[in-house]
Amino acid sequence: MSAARLTAHDQFRHWAKNMIAHHYGSGGAGEATHGSRELYQSSTMGALLDGVYEGDVTIAEILRHGDFGLGTFNHLDGEMVILDGVCYRLRADGTATRAAPTDRTPFAAVTRFHTDFDIDIQTPTDQAEVLSAIDHQIKSANLIYGIRVTGRFSELRTRTVMEQQRPYPPLTEATEGQAEQRFADVTGVLVGFRTPQFQQGISVAGYHLHFLNSERTGGGHVLDFTLEEGLVAVGGASQLHLSLPTSGGFLDAQLSGDDLSERISKAEGGQRNDDG
Repeated sequence: MSAARLTAHDQFRHWAKNMIAHHYGSGGAGEATHGSRELYQSSTMGALLDGVYEGDVTIAEILRHGDFGLGTFNHLDGEMVILDGVCYRLRADGTATRAAPTDRTPFAAVTRFHTDFDIDIQTPTDQAEVLSAIDHQIKSANLIYGIRVTGRFSELRTRTVMEQQRPYPPLTEATEGQAEQRFADVTGVLVGFRTPQFQQGISVAGYHLHFLNSERTGGGHVLDFTLEEGLVAVGGASQLHLSLPTSGGFLDAQLSGDDLSERISKAEGGQRNDDG
């Protein structure tokens, strides 16, 4: 009787192990967390470049897929920061407010943030030095990384595109009227991603960062910064879930072109978009 019970128990354990391995990868339960690290993205950067500024996806839907990320809102009415499960809208005047669950987005990227490694910054360090320090510690330039930088910034420069009206111009034209903000001696957090070069056009290759101050009242798309002191936290993702619109302007958008990288760099304010 005891042998029969042991056999049944062993069979159950074998079945459970196989189910876990099937769901999370061959590494089994020990790698469950790593196997489930996914970036969920709605639409593409190429669509934004072509003026597709209206989407049907709500903030409530985006937040079902993660607690950390960035994007924009319909009509380009503000930059998006998702931090600790809360979505903020950063407008052209530099202010930040909580977004409504019913607000909609034409482009957003979100994940469940975790930390693989961190870098403690105790002396003034400019943007290029911070990004280079990250590059030297990541496992591979071919994976996606969530980047969270919390600290005090002696200088920080952001921009936010103003709300657009129909007929929508391409993103490179829309950003020509962007509003720039300069912050001095400010505390807050940078939220964003480091994306592989081969994803250019799907995402923004290289670094794409947004800023939100500690009071959650101001921020924008990051152009440049000097980190006085703070903590850089980095977490990798090996899965990309890309959700494409099935209606609207996306269906007729021009999503490629020889000058794709050049147009993205211009729209992003010349932010570093290479692999090192």
